[in-house]
Amino acid sequence: MPELRKEPVSGRWVIISTERASRPTDFKFTPHPLSGGFCPFCENNEEKTPPEIIAYREPGTKANTPGWRVRVVPNKYPALQIEGEQNKRGEGIYDMMNGIGAHEVIIENPRHILSLTALDSGCIKEVLLCYRDRLIDLKKDRRFAYGLLFKNVGASAGASLEHSHSQLIVTPIVPKQVENEMEGAEAFYKYRGRCLFCDIVKQEIATNSRIVVLTDNFVAFEPFASRFPFETWILPRFHSSHFENLQEPDIKELAGVLKNTLLKLEISLDSPPYNYVIHSTPFYLYESEYFHWHLEIIPRLINIAGFEWGSGFYINPMPPEKAANFLRDTW
Repeated sequence: MPELRKEPVSGRWVIISTERASRPTDFKFTPHPLSGGFCPFCENNEEKTPPEIIAYREPGTKANTPGWRVRVVPNKYPALQIEGEQNKRGEGIYDMMNGIGAHEVIIENPRHILSLTALDSGCIKEVLLCYRDRLIDLKKDRRFAYGLLFKNVGASAGASLEHSHSQLIVTPIVPKQVENEMEGAEAFYKYRGRCLFCDIVKQEIATNSRIVVLTDNFVAFEPFASRFPFETWILPRFHSSHFENLQEPDIKELAGVLKNTLLKLEISLDSPPYNYVIHSTPFYLYESEYFHWHLEIIPRLINIAGFEWGSGFYINPMPPEKAANFLRDTW
């Protein structure tokens, strides 16, 4: 059973997951080749993964067989375990609980593609719909507080399989980083009476110096205080606290914005490794007037060293205005 332990000084929670130590890729990364190698995520290898949770399939095809377009399976080496109770407890000054949660893999296409950008916008829309549907389903479980959707691309970004896929980890507590964002946004709302993220969107559009992609309902831009070179955020231009509340027309538009943004990064930076994460509002809040879901894309172009780890300051050698201009002109 994994275990969640709270670090008492910072309030940060850590997952102690000995089950993941059995992964063959823990200490050595061996990429699966584009052709000629075995990949458990490819069509016709469905029996090599845990049984699927959900799949978007062609009519008449059966679960765990070919015929799917997007497929969700439990992670074979989960960080958290879905069965059991939290069993919160203390050990002197330390707090801990059982590592209860969910850890799922969203396999984005039956073909052995390396990038989400290899798909058309309609296929990417189905991936995003799958994100939404899994959050809607898992938030029904009262044990769970938060769902983090993320994608690792490239070995240095943490990917152990190259077949394009995303992951969802659902936790019984809100991650510290999201909690910090929410606290800052709530403080702004109490002072100004407005959503901080909505104000950011309006100012970025007005100044237009850091915009990468702009559509009727979404904006991709380089944050004013970007931590990393070419760090890019995607936000809806309308207030939306929960990603899982998006309707299909908006998801269709978001799919195009996401593909466009990732293509610009891949073309201009020679397909760098990257991570993206979606920060949304915790499950237990029906609606939030001050928090606004957003997608953060972080290309892995520089190493984080001692100063950054020790101080929390980030040294970014690329001004976001220059990065945005470079990406806008990419095609």
